[in-house]
Amino acid sequence: MRKRTSKLPALYLLAQGVLYPLLYYVVRYRLKVVRKNLRLAFPGEDKNALRKTEKQFYHWFSDLLVEILASRSMSREEMLERSNVIGLDRCYDTIREKGGALMILGHLGCWEWLADIGNRCPEDIHTHVIYRKQKNERVDRFMYDLRCRRGCNPIDKNLLLRYMVMNKRAEGAHIYYLISDQKPSVHDLNHWVTFLHQETPFITGTETLARKFDYPVWYVDVQMPSRGHYEARFVPISMQPKEEPEGYITDTFARLLEQNILQNPAIWLWSHNRFKWKKNEV
Repeated sequence: MRKRTSKLPALYLLAQGVLYPLLYYVVRYRLKVVRKNLRLAFPGEDKNALRKTEKQFYHWFSDLLVEILASRSMSREEMLERSNVIGLDRCYDTIREKGGALMILGHLGCWEWLADIGNRCPEDIHTHVIYRKQKNERVDRFMYDLRCRRGCNPIDKNLLLRYMVMNKRAEGAHIYYLISDQKPSVHDLNHWVTFLHQETPFITGTETLARKFDYPVWYVDVQMPSRGHYEARFVPISMQPKEEPEGYITDTFARLLEQNILQNPAIWLWSHNRFKWKKNEV
């Protein structure tokens, strides 16, 4: 069978020749937010160093947009080549024993490619990705279908608890992937962590669910060894969440996420208004 030609090289030309100058120089997409976040996160860096990271971020972000687009038609072989999953198989016995697990990660690298993990698990281990429903129905349907193609069951975050209760009674084990580096709502500013030099509120939902269901928790460490190639490694946070001190899981996630970001700052989503809330102002 003739090998399918990858669309990514042509899409990368589009990303850097059109998207990057459009987003950075013309639209200036969330540029004020990106600059504020970088300035707060790296207080010791001079203006030139911050500007370099800023441009690297927009170069990567432009690539990210076409990577998500390309994944819709990407072959199984190319996806396996471009997204390397390391160590998940060593988690299976614990996941089966507990009946489930929570995998917590940030907006690092092409997180949408990680949905392909669902195609790599044994049949008795079911994979779910938790998402926030998009306001635009077409975009929401596109992202929903994209995740389903990769063997994952997308679950609206507002319905997560209901599904977890149902799945607890069903056969097999269930893995839930949660991206948890978004800023909490103004009504949920309960847990603050020193993160990238800032007192930052963190969502505690993963920790709450881990305790409720007694599910082990892993951090998904994401690296980009080269352009268009990502690696995901699974770092244990807690195998006995009910025995951990309150806040331990959330604090450990924040520390691992910070370390992950500092290894390659350009591939984190700096366009999120992550440091919107100030502890002394709420």
